[in-house]
Amino acid sequence: MNAQDKVALVVGAQGVIGKNLIEHLASLGDWEVIGLSRRGGESAGRVRHVKVDLLDAEDCRVKLAELGRVTHVFYAAYQDRPTWAELVAPNLAMLVNVVEAIEPVAPGLRHVSLMQGYKVYGAHLGPFKTPARETDPEHMPPEFNVDQQRFLEQRQRGKAWTWSAIRPSVVGGVALGNPMNLALVLAVYASISKELGLPLRFPGKPGAYHALLEMTDAGLLAKATVWAATEPRCANQAFNINNGDLFRWSELWPSIARYFGLEAAPGLPMSLDVVMADKGPLWDAMTSKHGLAGHSYQDVSSWRFGDFVFSWDYDMFADGTKARRFGFHEFVDTQAMFFRLFDELRRMKAIP
Repeated sequence: MNAQDKVALVVGAQGVIGKNLIEHLASLGDWEVIGLSRRGGESAGRVRHVKVDLLDAEDCRVKLAELGRVTHVFYAAYQDRPTWAELVAPNLAMLVNVVEAIEPVAPGLRHVSLMQGYKVYGAHLGPFKTPARETDPEHMPPEFNVDQQRFLEQRQRGKAWTWSAIRPSVVGGVALGNPMNLALVLAVYASISKELGLPLRFPGKPGAYHALLEMTDAGLLAKATVWAATEPRCANQAFNINNGDLFRWSELWPSIARYFGLEAAPGLPMSLDVVMADKGPLWDAMTSKHGLAGHSYQDVSSWRFGDFVFSWDYDMFADGTKARRFGFHEFVDTQAMFFRLFDELRRMKAIP
């Protein structure tokens, strides 16, 4: 293998993070890319896909045995479970299975990148210290993000490869069929509101309308992830990655309403998971009426995640200056990001 060869193994290739990471790596021109996922995918150009059950250690060992040229592992897989405790076993097992399968067969392995999030700081549990910093102490377990990082730290000792941990906020992207896509939640909620002749009401907790939040654009995240994986100074470090600006729904919500040609009305706390559960037939009718691409209602529904985000009646942001100190200076305007994502969803005919 040439010292300059770069072969990326993107684990979780069909998620919003993985898809954008693959697109970015492919655009750079000097990477060969292999995507791992349960669904597989269409191989094209410098990108090929491998279908694998990450929870099956033997399947991982067999499917990854042929991938001996891999130099960089980008781990962005995730399996949802009903409780925080239940998340630990499957999400830790998938990472362990991948590393234990690829490390023995890839002698040129240089780096393992781990995608995390603000759960490391306990952001999902309630009001936490903001801005959160990479040096903040751990919180009471269970927490799979922490267990995954600890596994990598222990596994890496004495090895030639290094690791990095990337911690985005809520990620903005357009991947459909994804359980954590806030842009899609907003777009579909607004589209259905418009179809029913309703104004756009904030459905979350009253306090959440005024809390300080931030987002992480999926394209920005992809750039930061590859930067951290290839910049020697970033070896064995964790980085918060965010757009670089803060917002409140109270400021952004009226702008989102205007984008969709709607009035913004006073908020009304409600569970989207409950009130949107019966909207499948309406969506089917909208698909026919507006000539949409025909995505199922399930594929465009991330209501549970919407409820989760809109329940944050406390500040949700982290200090992103460490990445800047280490040399990453990209930033994204969050309102512009949302409008760009909505535009893209319309181009895809995912929404009217």
